[in-house]
Amino acid sequence: MPHVVFSKGIDLEKFIENFNPIIEKENNFIKIENIFLDKNKREALLPVVIINEKKQNFFAQILSNPEKTTVRLLPLTDPEKTDAVKSSLGIIAKKISEFEPNLNITKTNIEEFIPK
Repeated sequence: MPHVVFSKGIDLEKFIENFNPIIEKENNFIKIENIFLDKNKREALLPVVIINEKKQNFFAQILSNPEKTTVRLLPLTDPEKTDAVKSSLGIIAKKISEFEPNLNITKTNIEEFIPK
């Protein structure tokens, strides 16, 4: 399962306040317009639309606690793990890095899909 793990937790409520919709049209069409926070403020869901060879709709998930922040696919949605799907998670990881520049990526299996 594609994922990115950061070295500490983030304030998801503040991240959402600063979140701007993402529309990527370069190699694949990737659209992430909304983000939803759970009542405990430890989990956010982002509906993602990808269009390349085929259209896929799924949820990306951000989980945060004091020890780490994880970006991954919501296990209930199971898109085909295409490069575009991995790129969408990479774009979200980049947004988190921009929001909290002192974070380090401690674990990932999609490094090549995270924009520099």
